[in-house]
This record gives sequence, C-alpha cells and structure tokens, in this order.
Amino acid sequence: MHRIYGIEAPRNESFGRNAKIRRYVYALASGGGRAALAIVRVSGARCRDVVEALCGHVPVPRRASLIGLRAPGSGDLLDRALVLWFPGPASFTGEDCAEFQLHGSRAVVAGVFKALSEIGCRAAEAGEFSRRAFRNGKMDLTEIEGLGDLIAAETEAQRKQALRQLSGVLGTQTEAWRRGLLEASAMIESQIDFADEDDVAELPLAEVQALLRPLRDAIAELLERDGRRGERLRDGFTVVIAGPPNAGKSTLMNALAERDVAIVSPYAGRRGTPWKFISISKVCRLSLSIRRDPRER
Repeated sequence: MHRIYGIEAPRNESFGRNAKIRRYVYALASGGGRAALAIVRVSGARCRDVVEALCGHVPVPRRASLIGLRAPGSGDLLDRALVLWFPGPASFTGEDCAEFQLHGSRAVVAGVFKALSEIGCRAAEAGEFSRRAFRNGKMDLTEIEGLGDLIAAETEAQRKQALRQLSGVLGTQTEAWRRGLLEASAMIESQIDFADEDDVAELPLAEVQALLRPLRDAIAELLERDGRRGERLRDGFTVVIAGPPNAGKSTLMNALAERDVAIVSPYAGRRGTPWKFISISKVCRLSLSIRRDPRER
C-alpha cells in the first residue's frame, strides 16, 4: 500500500513501477482530505475497459452521466458518480481517459482506488499524466512547465505568467529557434559528410552566419528583456530580518505582513528559547507578560 494525498492506494508489487505492463493509471485530480467532491482520473490505451468494469457500460463521450460505480467481483455499490469519458486522442493525455466525480470522503475514494487496482490499474507516478501528454504530442515542455506553475501559483502575477506560458507563447518561439538551428546544422553536416563529392557546392561560411546571427540576437534580446524576472516571480525572494534582541524585528515583520505573524515581547531573547507550557486549571498561573501568540487566536 502507498498513499495518495493521505489515502491508501493499493499497489501490486509484481508489476513494480513498469508503466508498459500496467497500461492504465489513476490519480486523484482534486485535493486530498474530506471534501464535497473528489475527482479521480484514469488514462491508458483502451481505458474504456476500466469504465465498463466499474459502470457496466461506457457513457456518451464528453457528456456527464450519473452512474452507480460497482466493485468488480462483488458488485457492491461504491458510489453514485458523474462519469466523463474522453476517447483518445482528443483528451488531455492523448490516450483514452475517464474522470469519476465522486463524493469526497476518504472511504469512497479509497474504495474506488481498490476497485481500480483490482481491475488492473496502478497509481500514477508524480507528473505521469503530463508526461503522457508530452509523449503523445499534446503539450510541449514549456507548456508543461506553465501548467506546473499555474497549479502552484499563489499570487495574481504568478497566475498570469503561468497562463501565458501555458498558452504556448514561449513554446512557439522556441520551436522557431529550433527549426533555424536544425537548418543551420543540416547545412554544416552536408559539407562534412559530402566534402569529397564533386556535385556538392561549397557552403560559404557567411551564409551560415547569416542564418545563426538573428537566432543569437533573438535569444539574447529575450533574456535581456526578461532579466530573470520570470524566475524571481516564480520562486519569490528570501528576505532575512536580522538585528540584536528587541530591535523591532518582529514588529517590522508584522508591519510588512499587515497581520500578526510573529510574537512580540518586551523581553530580550525570550523568543529564541523553546518553551513548553502545561496548563493546569486553577493550580498555577503564568504571569509572564508576553503578548498572546497570534497563532493561538
């Protein structure tokens, strides 16, 4: 057994991590923990067999259908779920895909995971759905990076940048550069491979330079224009507020955050030592005048 967002997911160790043997993979596409809904995705060649095993039939493609999911073998009802069926290649991964929109309890999700494992599916590795999309030509690496940034975005600026990259703007630009480099490489290789052939004209060096110079300038311009802003926007800054005890570091941090994120105390060095307080009702009182920890509010 291993865990996906804290939910036990069966694993057949005889298959190990070999995706070629177990063709179908599943993963929890929504967040873990208790919720109103949980979305489980399944992808793989002839994924329709998995859908039919759980649902009894394959629903109309790209139309949500309310279907009772039943455990293989016993026929026990697992949940009544909205099921969406996406035949490949018109799907996220380019393979046959299905989505099961379940009630979000851990018991329901764990039951569906167990049923999928019994059918012959395995839990997807981290990023495996995106990897399959890349392998099947549905996304390029820049779009996958943009998707990861969008999922991890915490600010409005991060969201906008991730959406721009996910839209394929950077991928289109780099693909144009790649074609230019391949053309220059082919010209140079032809001179090396067929140098002794009389019917192959000698390639002027200026012609290759004329092809590569605009590529060099375009890449340099992009890097200069960006100035690593995209990297800083994605990763953020690490700022250290340093100073002697009671210099106002915590007060400054609270002012910058516009909320209480640090304990403020008039006692020098008090916050540098770990303290454990055990409350015994009506036996003792703590009279140390440290302002209340905002995390306890």
